[in-house]
Amino acid sequence: MADLESNLPNGNFPKTGTVVRSTAELGQLIRQRRRALQLKQLDIAGLGNTGNRFIVELEGGKPTVQLQKALDVLGLLGLEVVVRPRDSGGM
Repeated sequence: MADLESNLPNGNFPKTGTVVRSTAELGQLIRQRRRALQLKQLDIAGLGNTGNRFIVELEGGKPTVQLQKALDVLGLLGLEVVVRPRDSGGM
């Protein structure tokens, strides 16, 4: 999978990162990245060895998707999750 990730174009996705606070926001970022890479949902489902329905639900922000599968899809798209303490103004 690392070889696939290194061959993906950046797709003009910001390198600075984005704070995600909901499954809807995560799904929107995943959809944005997939489209920037000019991939179809079926492409990601096939590459990730998952069903198209999972990709549709993930991009749709379904709150009960399987975390490991979501992380796998992020990896396929060249994205990663970073966990850090919130800024003091975050609450």
